[in-house]
Amino acid sequence: MRVPLTIASPAAARPSTIDRRWAGLLLGVGVLAACVVASLAVGSRSTSLGEVLGAFTAYDGSDAHAIVRELRVPRTELGLLVGAALGAAGALMQGVTRNPLAEPGILGVNAGAAFAVVLAIALLGATSPTAYAVVALVGAALTAVAIFALGGRAATPVRLALAGAVLATLLVSLTSAVLVFDARTLDEFRFWIVGSIAGRDPAVAAAVLPFIAAGLAIALAAGRRLNALALGDDVARSLGQRIGHTRAAASLGFVLLAGGAVAAAGPVAFVGLAVPHVARLVAGPDYRWIVPYSIVLGACLLLAGDVAGRMVARPAELEVGIVTALLGAPFFIWLVRRRRAVAL
Repeated sequence: MRVPLTIASPAAARPSTIDRRWAGLLLGVGVLAACVVASLAVGSRSTSLGEVLGAFTAYDGSDAHAIVRELRVPRTELGLLVGAALGAAGALMQGVTRNPLAEPGILGVNAGAAFAVVLAIALLGATSPTAYAVVALVGAALTAVAIFALGGRAATPVRLALAGAVLATLLVSLTSAVLVFDARTLDEFRFWIVGSIAGRDPAVAAAVLPFIAAGLAIALAAGRRLNALALGDDVARSLGQRIGHTRAAASLGFVLLAGGAVAAAGPVAFVGLAVPHVARLVAGPDYRWIVPYSIVLGACLLLAGDVAGRMVARPAELEVGIVTALLGAPFFIWLVRRRRAVAL
């Protein structure tokens, strides 16, 4: 196995490299700020920058001000939260599994959340986005526990990926079986499964915020240990790393992140896959930089995709899950064909 030696001593990066990374991160924050402004200004009803500013500084109850404050602000806040969570979850998953194609679907998190939502609709009559968020988070967490139980005590990256694929297939089949025999559940579920941040109650963001915040804290603290894991288990042990504890902590982080994001917005594809690779192209192989970059770039991608969905089909709109899938499919093909992508 080829060992990426550049990860072995990330602290030895030259000052010019560190300056470049900080500059890139600040540029990303600037792009994110532009995406936030666009998210507040663009929609089926165009709003000028003056009206957006006035909605915060001189609110007068007009239609423009009400649209910005009551509709677009909660939507933008949720987009920031979900995008940052998916980006960080993808970085953690790829670091823990050493799989360049890892994203929230690979360990069955999306499938577990979807199955929990279907059961809640079919058996409990759940209809509100807040109820979907709660049960989806529970479903994602239980699925992750089941994956690690199936992986056994020696849960290697390959065993985790295989266990996740098997359980995800089973859960998708069970979900389809319920939907085939229950038309009412299908009608309710299809609006959640497409992946969207539109029309979500602010209570949804409040419900998942503690979980996503905890997951982000774990992700930011895990950078140095993920650098050691990238060298392989044997080398990491020789460096004094407790592999099981590191993998368990990082796994808890991506369960909180991916579960919270899926619970809030439904399954949004490709953000967790694409963003960490873009972060590596800019920041290099050091996870202490990859994770912050992934947080910023994930939020940028999700908000940009949501804005694009509002613009291409006015006065209607495409859900952000559809937009990210359309953008992500070509990226996935490029990633599979790119030889360097497999050398995590």
